[in-house]
Amino acid sequence: MGELWQLLLAFLQIGLFSIGGGYVIIPFIQELAVEKYAWISQQVFTDIITISQMTPGPLAVNTSTFVGLRIAGIPGAMIATFGCVISGVGISILLYRFIQRYNKSVYVFETLNVLRAVSLGLIISAATTILLLTLLGISEISMAAKVDWIAVAFFAVSLYVLRKWKMNPVLLMVLTGILGGIVIQ
Repeated sequence: MGELWQLLLAFLQIGLFSIGGGYVIIPFIQELAVEKYAWISQQVFTDIITISQMTPGPLAVNTSTFVGLRIAGIPGAMIATFGCVISGVGISILLYRFIQRYNKSVYVFETLNVLRAVSLGLIISAATTILLLTLLGISEISMAAKVDWIAVAFFAVSLYVLRKWKMNPVLLMVLTGILGGIVIQ
């Protein structure tokens, strides 16, 4: 029961501070699940992020569900998902009411502009974390990092194919997943 309580509190915290979308919370989930509580390893976290991006639904919800499932099975998945979602629902309702009431205020307008800029910075941080995890197998920049040249090649070819031929990203993920399974075996 203590583990479920920890999951709930951790994902309530994650949901509470996940302003800006799913990619923004990736470093936060990593900090709590991998570093603080050591529920999962860095490699398992990378796998969860990959699976979460490929499955339908919001990234934050998918990641919470997979982490909770890994930690405490179905009850853990339900608790982690609930914790992640309920904070955002409550905040959204309160913000909607606040903005409806003060929508003409210049202070509210400027505050929202600042929040957009902060969200962009957090998204860039999350993208950097994903690239480091994928290409180097680390979450922080380090001179001792070992480059995964297969991942770099897959990334470069995928980016080229997406830009040059405008291939469907889902089809590209399926194809690279199959090819990756063949190459790595």
